[in-house]
Amino acid sequence: MQDEGAQYFADALRNNTTLTTLNLGINRIGNLGAQYLAGALQNNTTLTILNLSISHIENLGAQYLAWALQNNT
Repeated sequence: MQDEGAQYFADALRNNTTLTTLNLGINRIGNLGAQYLAGALQNNTTLTILNLSISHIENLGAQYLAWALQNNT
């Protein structure tokens, strides 16, 4: 999966009220995909485990995700 696929998952996560675990490990998601996911995670309180290991996310993408989790409501 690449950034475009992450965007589809992010769109689904925005309205998620049941999914608690999402494994997106071993992928080609980069900083843009992380930004998409971060936007969804900011307002998602249902998802508690997100695996993004072995991806192409760099420091910038990690910062997007960290910011989203810090501001999660």
